[in-house]
Amino acid sequence: MSLMSKLLSLAVVTTLTISAGTDADDVKDYVKKHMIKNKQVKVTEVDIISSKVLDKPKGWEVFFLNIHANVKKSATVYDKVTVPETLFVKDGYTVPTLIDLETGEDFKTFLKPELNPEIYNETHLVAGNKNAKHKLVVFSDPQCPFCQTKVPEIYAAVVANPDTFALYYYHLPLLRIHPVSDIITRAMLVEQHKGNKAKAMEFYSLKINPREVNATKVLAKINEEYKVNITEKDINTEAVSEEVRFDKDMATKSMVSGTPTVYINGKWDPSRNLYKELISKTK
Repeated sequence: MSLMSKLLSLAVVTTLTISAGTDADDVKDYVKKHMIKNKQVKVTEVDIISSKVLDKPKGWEVFFLNIHANVKKSATVYDKVTVPETLFVKDGYTVPTLIDLETGEDFKTFLKPELNPEIYNETHLVAGNKNAKHKLVVFSDPQCPFCQTKVPEIYAAVVANPDTFALYYYHLPLLRIHPVSDIITRAMLVEQHKGNKAKAMEFYSLKINPREVNATKVLAKINEEYKVNITEKDINTEAVSEEVRFDKDMATKSMVSGTPTVYINGKWDPSRNLYKELISKTK
């Protein structure tokens, strides 16, 4: 959890009353007026991504939110942040998490909103046929160790089965863990914009210090290993920067914060392996 997430979530009390017959406006009002107790945080807007009535346990409804806030850094400086949050509501009460006492299962860990159809942006189609039967969406970081195994595996499966899958790729570099990913992500986007999507995916094999932030060194290594010619000017264009921002915003709106996160036909696949079953069914 990021520092900003902690600032917003520390103040959440385990059970708080909101009006009975809860609707979206009630939830927004509750978050704005009562949820955040930290005086350094001012909630400016609340977006409800979606809501869902749970089959089990009965009577509960889950709301998926994006909370926009200003966080006071000093007397005159504020940071604007957007934090995804989940609330469970029943009979005029809300809790930030819901746990099955018998199994210990935390509903918050496996419930996610379905993806907005706008996610299937052709600009983000990196493999497969856009009219394929199944749509895969991946949020990933090229230096995430698990991503470096799983994402090339998924990509290869889609390339081999283009009429079964369309693969939409969203960049989500986790810069606190491996800041070098910002440079690699931007280099990938340069190649993607040229139409070299397969070449961009090759960058997943790059072996480099994850803390490296010297763009000259990183690009020299990429250019040498993958026989490309990417400059610092290339990775710092407004088009590339806008794409980085766009992908980050889409991750926030989808309540995605970790990598690799995989969706199949709009639904989260925590196993990241369901695509294999779909391949088997086509044979």
